[in-house]
This record gives sequence, structure tokens and C-alpha cells, in this order.
Amino acid sequence: METLVGYGRVSTKDQSLEIQQEALKEYGCTKLFLEQKSGGALSDRVELEKALEYVREGDTLVVFKLDRLARSIVDLHNILSRLDEKGVKFKSIKDSSVDTASAHGKLMMNILGSFAEFERELIRERQALGIAKAKKKGKYNGRKKSLSEGRIKQLRDRFKNKAEDESAQDIAREFGISRASLYRYVS
Repeated sequence: METLVGYGRVSTKDQSLEIQQEALKEYGCTKLFLEQKSGGALSDRVELEKALEYVREGDTLVVFKLDRLARSIVDLHNILSRLDEKGVKFKSIKDSSVDTASAHGKLMMNILGSFAEFERELIRERQALGIAKAKKKGKYNGRKKSLSEGRIKQLRDRFKNKAEDESAQDIAREFGISRASLYRYVS
């Protein structure tokens, strides 16, 4: 028996998963995997990874919109290959022609994925131009530091005196920052 498995994602904590969640339920998904994560590396999308592990042959992975699944055509291809190897179909609710149960659907998915990637690149270019223009006017200072100067000093001391069995990731988690940010602060 086919199981419809839903996956929903929003990029920021300010966004709501409610619309996607309702649409997936209305579509008939009996199991949902939802997360608030940027569409970065697949390894960062824990719920997507869980969904990909959960689905079985004959199931269909359903998303509200194609761009909720993948951020690039390569990412899309890799995810779809994993699903195909397991005998799992894919369906996008908003992109109704995207349905891997047919050759036409697979073609449409690749076309729409290419357009989505192109659109993201255009947005990045416009953003970079806007930042450059703001910098020229002296109105752009970049993102604010996530830690105050006092917390940075605490972090450096803590990192310098960490226990042998303690990882950088443990300390980063303690301070509520990424491991990469930790290394930027301590260098």
C-alpha cells in the first residue's frame, strides 16, 4: 500500500510551516517531516534526511513546492536519485506537473528545478549589487556579531581551557553559535 510522506521546510524562524503542513495533510500525507532550516547542505536538513530514510518502495514523497526540497539542480538530482533507488515516487503539490511517476513529470521537474536555481542566482546577484551600493554610501556594516565583546572574551577563554575530551562543537553549542563562528571568534 502506498504511503504519502510529506516534507515541509521554511528557511527562517520568522516563517511559518503552517500553510505547508495543512496542504500536505489535505493532500493525504500520513507522515510529516517538518523543519526550519536554510536549504543549505543536505547534511544540515535533519528532517529531510529522516524522511529519505523513512520512505519505502512504493511510497511517494510529497512537498508543497519544489524549492522546499532542493536548492540546486545537483541537489535535486541527488535526492531524486536516492528516491528512485528505493523505488519511491516524488510529487510537488504546487508544481502539479512535477510527478516522477511519469516521464513527462520527470522532465518537468528538471525544467522547473533549473528555473528555480536560475531565480536564486538572480536574487543573489541583485543582493550583492544592493550590498555593494549600500557599502559605497557607507550604509552597510554587515551582519551584527552574534556575541558581545564580553561573550567573545568568555568564549576565547573557554576554548583555550577546554577539556581534552571536549569538542569545539560542544563549546559552540554552549554559546549558541556554529562551529565555524567559534573558529572565527577564536582566531
